[in-house]
Amino acid sequence: MAPPLWKTDKSIKPQYSNLPQDDGRCIAMYIWIGGNNEFRCKSRTLAKEPKSVEELPEWNFDGSSTEQACTENSECYLIPCAMYRDPFRRDPNKLVLCEVVDFNRKAAETNKRSECKKAMDQALEQKPWFGLEQEYTLLDIDNYPFGWPKAAYPPPQGLAYCGVGPHRVYGRDIVEAHYKCCLYAGLQISGTNAEVMPAQWEYQIGPAEGINAGDQLTISRFILERVCEDYGVIPSFKPKPMPGDWNGAGLHTNFSTLAMRQEGGISEIFKACERLKARPNYHIYNYDLDHGKSNAERLTGKHETASISQFSYGVASRAASIRIPRQAEQEGKGYLEDRRPASNADPYSVTECLIRTICLGEEGDLKRSSLEY
Repeated sequence: MAPPLWKTDKSIKPQYSNLPQDDGRCIAMYIWIGGNNEFRCKSRTLAKEPKSVEELPEWNFDGSSTEQACTENSECYLIPCAMYRDPFRRDPNKLVLCEVVDFNRKAAETNKRSECKKAMDQALEQKPWFGLEQEYTLLDIDNYPFGWPKAAYPPPQGLAYCGVGPHRVYGRDIVEAHYKCCLYAGLQISGTNAEVMPAQWEYQIGPAEGINAGDQLTISRFILERVCEDYGVIPSFKPKPMPGDWNGAGLHTNFSTLAMRQEGGISEIFKACERLKARPNYHIYNYDLDHGKSNAERLTGKHETASISQFSYGVASRAASIRIPRQAEQEGKGYLEDRRPASNADPYSVTECLIRTICLGEEGDLKRSSLEY
């Protein structure tokens, strides 16, 4: 059978990618979030390798082609905000994460980083740490789970969790490639594992402090998409990738402040849970890309989730909205895990919500009628 027309022979690639760059110049790939929360990128040549993000120039792009501007006033601007080693082109080349602003320097609708940074700056003294557990599902080009027999289901889920063997897990070479790329880029990737549903995987970013958590999770997602592009598969962040008796996918978010990590911090953890209890809808509204609708398919009270309509917290409970680790209870300090964020959630929105509710003590909740689940 002939290979698909869209798929190229990757064995030819090193002939070109291994050409030396020995004149001091550097390629910078500028990366941003488009109008439908998709990744966009383009590259430019710099005269020399930048040593800090402050050395990177601003750039612009055609916002009318990304649904971020009208044709008559189409220019949007890319503001470099974080820089990483490029695992695809390798040193001295860079990946440049950018914020998008319009001609008035107003943040684009999908630029959630701008407001998140303001909240983080107000909470600097509390030293908030985040650990982000990104679940995702590998799909074949036909959007069916990678490795699954066509028009049929693989063996029941559960065997795949941290599993080994071709009859249990699918796509480990892709996962390993992504892991190594994240390490090369300098990300605080702390681990990876196969998840409960076959072809479903997870990796963890953190602990990372403040705005750095959202930056690193965002660039790790971009790296995953680029790796999958080379392998000819699709990484799905859909919260419920397969209907029926299959686990959904989340972005479980571990959170702590300096006070929680110090002696007696368990009392601060319980105070945080009570603050979260007072405004559940505010968080649910911001914990997926469509304000609770897709997350409602996942947060059913089954498959290691709490119900989307009932807030709860408990020690060592994966059926609760907020899990307090057993170790935190025993040591009297540590962190909490918010299990509600969906796999497609914007990490800046999730981390901002936790900061505003727990660290800044903001109050007020969305009305239940504003959510259709």
